Amino acid sequence: MATAQTLKIVKATVPVLEEHGNAITTVFYQNMFANHPELLDIFNETNQKLGRQQTALATTVLAAAKHLEHLEVLLPQVTEIGHKHRALQILPEHYPIVGEHLIGAIKQVLGEAANDDIIEAWTEAYDEIANVFIQFEKGLYIDAMWKGFASFKVVEKVAAATDIAAFTVVPVNDDSEDKSQNIDLSKLALTAGQYITVKTNPQDSDHLALRHYSLNSTITDKGIQFAVKRDNRNGHYGLVSNYLHDELQVGETLLLSAPAGDFALDKELIHQNDIPLIFISAGVGITPILAMLETQVTANPQRPIIWAYACQNKKHHAFESQVNQLLESATTVEKNIFYFDSGQLLGNDLLATLPKPADIYVCGSMPFMESMIGGLTALEHSTDHVHYEPFGPKMSLQIA
Repeated sequence: MATAQTLKIVKATVPVLEEHGNAITTVFYQNMFANHPELLDIFNETNQKLGRQQTALATTVLAAAKHLEHLEVLLPQVTEIGHKHRALQILPEHYPIVGEHLIGAIKQVLGEAANDDIIEAWTEAYDEIANVFIQFEKGLYIDAMWKGFASFKVVEKVAAATDIAAFTVVPVNDDSEDKSQNIDLSKLALTAGQYITVKTNPQDSDHLALRHYSLNSTITDKGIQFAVKRDNRNGHYGLVSNYLHDELQVGETLLLSAPAGDFALDKELIHQNDIPLIFISAGVGITPILAMLETQVTANPQRPIIWAYACQNKKHHAFESQVNQLLESATTVEKNIFYFDSGQLLGNDLLATLPKPADIYVCGSMPFMESMIGGLTALEHSTDHVHYEPFGPKMSLQIA
């Protein structure tokens, strides 16, 4: 537990962090990568360029400063970030490197205002925060379905939409006498909403590239199933997504870390038909939502379901036949489809019609998430019943 003096000093710096947080985290990443370029193999280059990672870290640090004496308040953030860390194989030995450069960035940005007392207090505070993450992630490593990155062979690759490829992969197990590290598909207990992490070595990059992709099903009879959208937005060229779309073929292999993530259906409500289930997604955000729909109708098809999906047009409508088949298995369904090219927008007109209370799950791009979560909050839907998974650092979302 941090000392009373540390708590006092750290809390007093909250206004400074609110003003200079993004500047501090930007300097932090610049200096850390300059001194430890090997860490570029872990961090998402796109999120760095778009400033998402910097905003996410600044938001997390600010939240920790505000709640240092009661860090248990940050359990949702610790859980979400911890799953990402385990999926990326961030280990305890990485935390001192982060701490050194975070404290150094505070000194560099604040200059003389960062006196010895402030630096000492923040060093103690960082150690306290880091220990919370290390202990939480220790349990995740123990519970992981397999260790590190394992080799998988692609057995199926199909187009789920014009810009989305769906992959099915099976483990490439060792034929030696030691079977301890082999992966048995029949024993994997996948959870709808989870993601796997792909490790690649793109020719157009000097570093390894790791990306998270959501499972679109929890059924493993044929293998692990996940989907990838080709990321070529606004002149950006997604190294990994384009490699998976254009180069990775059936029969070839790739490296995956075990499924992770805390975006999941509320188990206590799956069999309660008096609280409707609402799914809201856009584009490739349908991927984890599809797996959740599969789980719900398999466990309890009587539960009322409201389905809302938005995409550019018919060609970009992902997993249409699979969704329709699952919805036909449910007893009570309201289906809403929006095509942006036709001027159909998923917005407040739909949100205002949603029942309360309801169990709501939302997934899509960062702007889509801000719009949907902001709208649901304004309509006074309980935050305990609104669950979401943006495709980007969750803590970078700016929800009013």
